[in-house]
This record gives sequence, C-alpha cells and structure tokens, in this order.
Amino acid sequence: MRRYGLQPMIVINHDERLPDVAAALVGRVLWRYRSELAPLYVGAMLVLGGTALHITHPRWWIYLLIAATLVAWLVALFGERVGLTVRAERLYAATLVMSAGAWLSAVTALGITYRPLAYLFFGGGLLLAAPWWAHRRRRAKVRVDRQLAAWPDIAQSIGLAGSHVQSAVVDVWGWRARFALARGQTIQDVIGKVPAIESALGTFRGAVRVHPTRDDRANRFELRVLDTDPHADAIPWPGPSVSSITEPIDLGPFEDATSARVLLLRRHGLFGGVAGSGKSGGINVLMGNLAACSDVVIWAIDLKRGMELQPWASCIDRLATTPEQARALLRDAVAVLEARAEWLAARGRRVWEPSEELPALVIVIDEYAELADDAPEAATDTDSIARRGRAVAVTLLAATQRPTQKAMGRGAVRSQMDVRVSFRVRERKDVDLILGQGMLTAGWHAHTLNAPGKFLLSAPEHDTPRRARAYLLTDEAVATAVQQSCAIRPTLDEISRTAIEEARADIRLQAGSPADDALATPHSDVAEDRPQEVLWAMLNGAPEDGIPVSHLINATGMSRPWIYQRLRDLADDQRVTQVSRGRWRAVSDDSP
Repeated sequence: MRRYGLQPMIVINHDERLPDVAAALVGRVLWRYRSELAPLYVGAMLVLGGTALHITHPRWWIYLLIAATLVAWLVALFGERVGLTVRAERLYAATLVMSAGAWLSAVTALGITYRPLAYLFFGGGLLLAAPWWAHRRRRAKVRVDRQLAAWPDIAQSIGLAGSHVQSAVVDVWGWRARFALARGQTIQDVIGKVPAIESALGTFRGAVRVHPTRDDRANRFELRVLDTDPHADAIPWPGPSVSSITEPIDLGPFEDATSARVLLLRRHGLFGGVAGSGKSGGINVLMGNLAACSDVVIWAIDLKRGMELQPWASCIDRLATTPEQARALLRDAVAVLEARAEWLAARGRRVWEPSEELPALVIVIDEYAELADDAPEAATDTDSIARRGRAVAVTLLAATQRPTQKAMGRGAVRSQMDVRVSFRVRERKDVDLILGQGMLTAGWHAHTLNAPGKFLLSAPEHDTPRRARAYLLTDEAVATAVQQSCAIRPTLDEISRTAIEEARADIRLQAGSPADDALATPHSDVAEDRPQEVLWAMLNGAPEDGIPVSHLINATGMSRPWIYQRLRDLADDQRVTQVSRGRWRAVSDDSP
C-alpha cells in the first residue's frame, strides 16, 4: 500500500454480512456447546497439566493426591452449599474429583507415556462423562440459557423492549428467571403479554406464570415456565394444618410446592366454580381443618338435603337442610352477634378473641344460590352477618357456582368477602364475579384451569395470581378426620346460648303461640305469689335499658315459658314494655 497507494476493492453481494473467519466460527461453536463439551475440556486440561507437572515437579504427586481426597470429601459432605442439592449429584461430583485427582497424580509421577494411564484416561473418561451428558437438569439448564440468550429479540417482538434477564434457576418442574423491566414498564404489562411470551418461548399453552419478585420491586418480575404440570395428579390430604382458627389454613400447594395458607378469622369467604371444578373438594379441606380447631363452633347450611355436608355432621354443631331450618339458623346467628357485641361493649372491648370457652362461630353455606331462591327473606340476616360479624368472630363462608347479584342477594354479602377462592369457571366474565371487578384483566385467568381441584386464591396476603390445587379427601379420609375431631368439638358460649333462647322466646311471644300457654307452669313447688312479687320488683327496679330475661329466670326460679307468659300479660295491661330484644322494664308503678 505504501508503494502503490490505496487500491479500493468493490464486493457486490446481496446485502449480507461478510463470512466470519474460520477461527471465529470454531470459537463460537466451542462456546455455544461448552456444556456438552465440558468433559473434553476437563480431559484436555488434565493431560496438559499432568504433562507439565511431570516435567517440572514430578514429586508433587503425593500433594495432589491428598488435595484431591480432601476436596472429594468436602464436596460429598458440604456440596449442598454450592448448589449440589441432590445426594446423587454430590456423590457423582466427589467421585469425579477423586478420579481426576488420582489420574493427575499418576501422570505427574509416571508421565503421560505410561501405557495403562492412556487406557484409564479414555475408558474412565467415557464412563464418568456419560452421567454428565445424560443429566436432565444440565440439559434443561442449557436449553434455558439458549432461550434466555434470545430474550432481547423476544422482548422487542412482544413489546417489552429494554427488559433483560438478571438470573435463572432450573428446578424439577421447569425453570424460573428474574427479569428487570425498562423504565415505565410494570408487571401488569407483562401479565397482559403472557400468551405472546408462551408463543415466543415455544411452550405449551398455560405453561408461563408471572409473579412479583420477593423484594416486591415495581420494575422487577419473576417468570416461571413449566415443562411438566406439578398438579397433574390429585394430592392426598396430609391431615389438619391448624388447631386454632387464629392460624392460617392450608388449602393445598401452589405450583412451587409452597402452601396456599389463608387466615379465616374475622374474614368472610367465597368459594366459586362450575359443577365438577372441585369446589366440593375445597369445602371438604376447609371442613377438615375447621373441625380440628377447638375454638370454633361450626354451623352449616346444605339445602341439597345434607348430601355434601352430612358426612361432617358429627363435627357440626348445627346443620340446616331445609329452607325453614336455614332461616332459623341465620336468625339465631344474628342474635348471637348482637349479644356478643353488647357483651364486648359492656366490657370496653372491641373484638371477640376466640378460645375454647368463647369460641368463634363459622357458618358454612353450600350452594348459596339455593338459599337465595328457597329462602329469600334470609338475605337480610346474611347481609347483617356479612357487615357486622367480623369483630364478634361470626364468619360467613359461602360456596356457589356463579355468584351473580341475584344469587348472592344483597350486594353487601359479596362485597364484604375478603377471601375469594375461584375454581374453574366456564366464561371469562365469571372471573370478575367471583374474584372481583377487574381481576380478569389483572391476570386472574380462572377460566384456564384445566383440572378439578385447581384454584386461584385472592386474599389480603395473596394479591397475585398463583395456581394451587386443593387436597383430595377420600370418604375414608373424611371418616378418619371426623372420628379424630368430634371429641374436641366445643359448644357455644353461655352468652350466645342465652341470646338464642331469648330470641326464640321473643318470636313465640310476638306470635302468641298457644304452645306457650301449655308450658307456662312453674317447674318447682314454689307458690306463684312469691315469684310474681320478685318478678314485679325486678321489673320495677330495672334500669332504662331494661333487664334481661335470663336475670328474671334466675331470680324467680321459674321456667322461661312461665316468665314470658307473665310478661305478655303485663304487656297487655300496659304495665311493662320490651326495651330491646330480651330486655324488659316496668312502665307503671301500680302493682299487678
């Protein structure tokens, strides 16, 4: 060029890159397939290293053998700390280190030309390389690395340009990776592009999951890709996960094997899903755990004549199977919550703390839509329980196929339910009916659940869509759970029992039931004049808010029907008045 000057050269092609030189192509292949070629790389390093040490330091063979033995023992004992979580992997790594160290020591001492060493090198090398080439996790990690290497192009094509991979881990079900988002991108953007990600990665439909990272950073997300479905088979129930309603209940495992635990104390719950979606199985898991709690009284409504909940009858304090029984049950539940609220207010407390003496009350309603159709007047009571039952530990748990406004009655019932469990639904719009408005858009795709028992859990501590599968309780498991739990079932506290009795007596008094007249006789030999005097004295000295009927019973020693008969007579003469439910006082000073 100095002699003749620059001579330009023109190459005419089809706008393609010039071919790489051979060295670059070979280097690229060696790097791309570095995992598959790793045994060859290790063998070449041993040959070169052993030859060099034989020439320079042939007496170092004893130190190499000691070092190899020590490292092999450390790998076998503590390999879990460096990622060798499986025992077979630790044993393989220890065997490999010991074999390579022994062969290197022999080459250092005897030289590479010593004939048996060559046979050992090729024979032992092939034997030790076979598990490496066949290892499933290694092959999966290689495949994942190659997929993630193409992420910049994938991100550009699906509208997430600028996002990049931070780390990746291969597990038994597939792999998961942590990504950083570009400025202005959020996890909601990623959730909306899940189908596009599945297409770009070449996975099967429904294989991709998107979750927030553990540090809950707004510009981070975790991508999980499943090679096999961890919930393909039913999962047997391991037994109760709680012994108190104050503990979160385990409904089943998530896809990462963590438990789907949710707290039900002071929270109403809704279970929804089409017929055959496994909703009844979820109710069985719930009943099995509630029955194991010694601080919970269970009431239940099953208008299919007890077909679903009858196996748990021994653990249920009260089971309603007809519309009339359901109305009475809910009416009594309202009386309980009002009495508990009054008791708490009198003692300056704000919440009811469940215990064996003062248990919580949980009302389980199977097929809530049947209740709304057969007993529509009960909607007032369920609405009252939903709005006022939290503080006094009166909880409503409803199951229904499709919780429409008509099926749920008044709107306050559904809006007050903090815990939502959605099994498979048939239509996309049903996702919002069960889980709440806007949940379908946010990525809660319950319509894609593909097996009975799979569900999505929405609760204050579960605010991202994660698939779980409810445990399976066979008839034998239910019978065993009932047998183990029926002996520890508590009874209602005295406050609640008294409130129910007073509420029923008020209903009979207002209806003027002739049955009360037949029962209105003293239960002892005490003359009636004396009890009537005591009754009037207590009514006359009652405070402005009245005196409870239970106090009148204790003071007079007479039966409840007898007390209500006298109160009805006095009310007809306008001498007493009912201040509130179960509380009376005198309005006239004239003795009857």
